[in-house]
Amino acid sequence: MPLHPPSPGPAKSGRSSVAPTHQGRDETRPLPIFRQMTIVGVGLLGGSLGMICKQQGLVETVVGAGRRAENLKTAVALKAIDRYSTDLAEAASGSDLLLLATPVDTFEDAVKTCAPRLSRAAIVTDVGSVKGRLVTRLEALVSDDIAVVGGHPIAGKEKSGVDAATLDLFRGARCILTPTPRTNPDALAKIRRLWEYTGDQVSEMDPDLHDRVLGAVSHLPHIVAYALVNAVAAIQESQTPELDLQAFSGGGYRDTTRIAASSAEMWRDICLWNRDNLVDQLDQYLDCLETFKALIKSGDGEGLFREIERAKRVRERLM
Repeated sequence: MPLHPPSPGPAKSGRSSVAPTHQGRDETRPLPIFRQMTIVGVGLLGGSLGMICKQQGLVETVVGAGRRAENLKTAVALKAIDRYSTDLAEAASGSDLLLLATPVDTFEDAVKTCAPRLSRAAIVTDVGSVKGRLVTRLEALVSDDIAVVGGHPIAGKEKSGVDAATLDLFRGARCILTPTPRTNPDALAKIRRLWEYTGDQVSEMDPDLHDRVLGAVSHLPHIVAYALVNAVAAIQESQTPELDLQAFSGGGYRDTTRIAASSAEMWRDICLWNRDNLVDQLDQYLDCLETFKALIKSGDGEGLFREIERAKRVRERLM
C-alpha cells in the first residue's frame, strides 16, 4: 500500500489555533527534534501530538499508520499528519521516532513489524497507560541501536478518535516517562523535550511504580464507573423496568460515570496488563464499600458522617 500524500482542503474549525508554550522547555537546541515520526494509531492522543509537532516544527514529517484509511484521511485534513499508510512497515520506513498510540495489547506486534524499518538510532515511545513488564518486553524486541522510552501523557477525554484531537490537549497536564536501566539518556532527553513543547509537565517514574500509582488513580476509577453504570442498568431492569433511570440523573451520576464512555478495547487491555495491581486495589475498594454498607444497614449515622467527612477532606486537597 503506497504512502498517501495529503489531500487538498481546509482543516476543520473549532480547535485552538495556538499551540501551547511551556517555560521549562529547552530553547537552546534547534528544531526539529526529529526528522520523521510515525504515529501508530492516529486518535485523540496521537492526533493531538501530531498537530502540535506539525504546528511547532518539532518534527519535519509526520506519518500516520492505521487500519482505516478514512480515519487517516481525516487526520490529514485536520493537519495531524502529513501522509499515511495502512501498511505498518511502510509507514515506519526511515522514521527516527515511532509513537505507539493504539491499545497497549497491540504494542508488541507493532514493534515487531516496525522496528526493522526504522532508521538507525531511532526511538520507540508510546502513550500507553500501562508500563511495568510491557516496557521490558518492548526493549527485548528492538536492536541495540534503537532506544525504547516509555511515556504516558495523563490527558484525554471520554471521547476518542482524531476528530477529538486538539492543540491544547496536553497543556498543563502531567506526562510520566518510565526509564529503565537500559534507557539511552540522550533518547530520554529528546522525548522529555518533545513532551515539554506540548505544554506537559514531565516527570520520571519507575515503570512498576507507575502501574501501581495509575492503577489507583486512573484504572480503578474507570472500573468503578463502568460498574456503576451496569449496576444502575441492573437496578432498572429488576426494580423499575418501566422507567429509564438515567433520564432522572443529575450531576452526581453524570460526573461519576463520565469516563464510562471511554473505549472498551483500550480499557480491557489496560485492566488485563495491570491485573495484579488492579485486583489488589479492587479488594481495598470493596472493603470500603462493605464499610459503607454495614454503616447504612446498622443505621450508624455517626459512622457514616465520619467516613463521608474523611473522604471529603481528602478530595478537597485535589481542588
